Amino acid sequence: MKKILVTGASGYLGGRLCSALLRQGYSVRVLVRPTSDLSAIPTPSETFYGDITDYASLLPAFAGCSVVFHVAALVEPWLPDPSKLFSVNVGGLKNVLRALKDTKTVEKLIYTSSFFALGPTDGAIADENQVHHEKFFCTEYEKSKLAADKIAKEAASEGAPMVLLYPGVIYGPGKVTAGNVLARMIIERFNWRLPGYIGKGNDGFSFSHVDDVVEGHIAAMEKGKPGSRYLLTGENASFKHVFDLAAAITDTRKPILSIPLWMIEAYGWLMVLFSRITGKLPLISPPTLHVLRHKWEYSCAKAEEELDYRPRSLKEGLAEVLLWLKNECFITY
Repeated sequence: MKKILVTGASGYLGGRLCSALLRQGYSVRVLVRPTSDLSAIPTPSETFYGDITDYASLLPAFAGCSVVFHVAALVEPWLPDPSKLFSVNVGGLKNVLRALKDTKTVEKLIYTSSFFALGPTDGAIADENQVHHEKFFCTEYEKSKLAADKIAKEAASEGAPMVLLYPGVIYGPGKVTAGNVLARMIIERFNWRLPGYIGKGNDGFSFSHVDDVVEGHIAAMEKGKPGSRYLLTGENASFKHVFDLAAAITDTRKPILSIPLWMIEAYGWLMVLFSRITGKLPLISPPTLHVLRHKWEYSCAKAEEELDYRPRSLKEGLAEVLLWLKNECFITY
């Protein structure tokens, strides 16, 4: 039986991945920090304590594993100290690649990147061949993922046995974190803290249901060729369409106004000021608005063809999320 290591197992995607691997009969080992919330990690996972920013702590966790899923990342559009994004997302990947070489037992590394590493599409439907223009960055997170992606592609070109995956905006039931932004937006919408559309609906994102992304990861382990890159995206839509779809599914009224982006950006600056005082990260920040001013629409045709990736429709996935949020008392309708 393959011994599989998952970094970032305490996170939104990592926890769901561990559960799926265990259901399919794999032996799962997790790398978590001593301070991590372990509630999302299923049993009987084998737990190793460490940190991807601490190279020495990776070696015991890697030992004896034939597959590593490197899912761990810091996913925040704004942080008071953006250098943390680079120490985790870039430095962490460097340590994982170093451990891959030094332990010599890992046959395949599955690296979770992001479609943000490929940049905005702004009018086109792009694929894995898109290269970030680097003319501007909406967030420091985007910049860190691009820097990490360059390192990953170089390692793959030099023969590292790795597959690179690029999910879109991941959503679904589970933890309501910065990595589950759609669920957070829906909560704000149905609790009337977000009383209208965000702008005029000119944004565009590729929405990926978390369980589809999990299946894409497992398929990449089983079918992905070393050096290959796959977009694990889904239906392309604006948040205006998401809000309209949510209203139709719940038989509630659509928003009746559009909130100008400049107004939300001003609110974001207030939230940043509040965050610096309280230490609590803001739901909305100016970088979030920079992202919403662009389109990030991608095709997952390659993953569909080579990995048999089958993303569900946004309508189907959103209906599941809305019911889950209602059952968990996050929203009422």
